[in-house]
Amino acid sequence: MALLAQPPTPQHPAPQPPIPIAPVYRAPAVRHLGPNWYATVMGTAIVANAGASLPVAVPGLRTACAAVWTLSLLMLLTLLAARSAHWWHHLDQARAHLLDPAVAPFYGCLAMALVSVGGGAVIVGRDVIGPDAAVALDAVLYVAGTVIGLAVAVAVPYLMVVHHRVDAASPVWLLPVVSPMVSAALGPLLVPHLPPGQWRWTLLVACYGMFGLSLLATLVMLPLVFGRLMTGGPLPLALTPTLFLVLGPLGQSTTAANQFADAAPPGLPHAAGLAVLYGVPVMGFALLWLALAGAMVLRARRRGMGFGMTWWAFTFPVGTCVTGAEGLARHTGLDALRWLAVALYALLLVAWLTAAVRTARGLAGGVLLAAPPAPRPVTARTT
Repeated sequence: MALLAQPPTPQHPAPQPPIPIAPVYRAPAVRHLGPNWYATVMGTAIVANAGASLPVAVPGLRTACAAVWTLSLLMLLTLLAARSAHWWHHLDQARAHLLDPAVAPFYGCLAMALVSVGGGAVIVGRDVIGPDAAVALDAVLYVAGTVIGLAVAVAVPYLMVVHHRVDAASPVWLLPVVSPMVSAALGPLLVPHLPPGQWRWTLLVACYGMFGLSLLATLVMLPLVFGRLMTGGPLPLALTPTLFLVLGPLGQSTTAANQFADAAPPGLPHAAGLAVLYGVPVMGFALLWLALAGAMVLRARRRGMGFGMTWWAFTFPVGTCVTGAEGLARHTGLDALRWLAVALYALLLVAWLTAAVRTARGLAGGVLLAAPPAPRPVTARTT
């Protein structure tokens, strides 16, 4: 009898190793890189801008300021690339920053960094890249920074009203509304490079408008900040340096008033006098606030205040007071104002060197870009 045919045994192919999947690059180094880092660019640029305009002759100072401006430009380009990677790879974190009332106001620093580096190109950067390239660079950065600054001046207060839940006023609230003042102060540098007539007058009038926008917004915010100190007591230790942010609109508005006088058309013969009448009282209040904020910082330091990125608040606001005093010295001829500018610039240098060295150490140790030790509380409304 014939054997029954057996069904053939199925042949299974040999198992193949799994195809490795390339890991998705998430740029972890920039996940916690917030917009507050633009304060390092602002603080560095103001060292160059203010030093190049000091009303005293110091051998080698302008060359040193040109080098510092070059550093600020390189820092700006690096941060723009890093922040772009942050938005590209960590959109969730970027959105969380916008909904955090402690972080969102720092978007004003982006606008001020762009405008400050652009203005520095005309003030001192022309020694490095040439006058034509300096004007072109300033024009690009000024337009970009001004547009961003105006957008931030509206968007961040809107977020604060609609989405943020805030318990107490903070000096950080001034950052979005002071950015148009920086544009107002540095815009007149471009006026001589525009065609005479409508173009020059339009830019100057726009600077006047941004001056008023920022000044009136500051007058709304500042009583809230001072009232919080009087009723709520000192700020937390880590936030105490932000008290210096109040100097920003004071010094920058004085700088702007003096720049308006320098760029004023023949139809405004008393612009210099108006700049002095405005600038001297405001500078007096700025010195009062500098003494108060300095005393609060010394108190916080004795109680254990450590280094943080808030230390960069010691740089740009003080630098605006330097440029404000320089402008007043130029229009009054007073030696007292010249030496005030020199003393404030010495303070600015100490603050900048301290913050820069501590920041470099924190970056090298990986501390400043590390994740926060504990998650932040929810600060956005859900309804």
